[in-house]
Amino acid sequence: MIIAFLGPSLPAREAKGFHLLPPARQGDVWRALGLRPRAIALIDGVFEAQPSVWHREILDALDAGVPVVGGASMGALRAAELCTLGMTGVGRIFRWYRDGTVIDDAEVALLHADAEHGYRALTVPLVNVRWSAQRCLPPRAAKRMIEASSRLFYQERTEGAVLDLVPARFRGRFRLIDLKAEDARQVLGATRAARPRPVRPREPAPSSLVRRRRLLATAQADGAGEMARAGLRRALLAGWARELGLRPAARELERARAQLAGNAAPDDLERLAEEIALEELVLAHAPRMLNDGPSPEEALAAELRTRVGHRGPRS
Repeated sequence: MIIAFLGPSLPAREAKGFHLLPPARQGDVWRALGLRPRAIALIDGVFEAQPSVWHREILDALDAGVPVVGGASMGALRAAELCTLGMTGVGRIFRWYRDGTVIDDAEVALLHADAEHGYRALTVPLVNVRWSAQRCLPPRAAKRMIEASSRLFYQERTEGAVLDLVPARFRGRFRLIDLKAEDARQVLGATRAARPRPVRPREPAPSSLVRRRRLLATAQADGAGEMARAGLRRALLAGWARELGLRPAARELERARAQLAGNAAPDDLERLAEEIALEELVLAHAPRMLNDGPSPEEALAAELRTRVGHRGPRS
């Protein structure tokens, strides 16, 4: 059996021979492993209404010897994040995310009908506009159209609204290209051809007693209080970033993984790497995160004022 998580990116009739499941939510890949699939195609997934498919469950599928191929939509996002850990990414959208050409998950977001109506797409994802403009328009006109389309909320980016943005003199040559569908077909083809992976032995988790003893020893060490506060700040900033819909770039995640190399257990690596990358993303864009947000210079001045006994620089 080959499983495909498929929704609005491609009509179900084009996925003959696959065991079709709806757009993936958190936990769906774990549940799919209970069906003992030969391979998994991750194309569509949920973004807003429910928690998204988790990195850990994809890694567990890979550890179990099940190839996971992603592209077109949520699959492209997860493949860009996990391609160095064994997930296979295919298609132009995957490469855009992997290379940092696009970053925001809003690029693939769209409004679609429910399962009863075949998940029919009701609006146009920005990646389709981007590719269509690049293929059909001169560079300057394409850039302006992409920028204008990106300002439309994804639920309002209908085909008519997009076509209204095409300069009048180019309307005869412009056509909307369904890049998500093209990439989804590539995902299905690559998944059909995927070969089983070697089963990777899972590292035994330390016993709860060992974990408690390690935590107690750390809590009693010098600087433990500051470590705890730093961890809380990072977790809170990362949680805030997620609520705002922010996502770290693939290269930032890779940098965070390298920073954690050898220090984080496999089960914690992706979560911690994402938290570090999101914290850095928030701090790097601090002046824009709030109305009249603080600059690094203002933050430094405020911190200096809180230090007991600090009198500032002396001449």
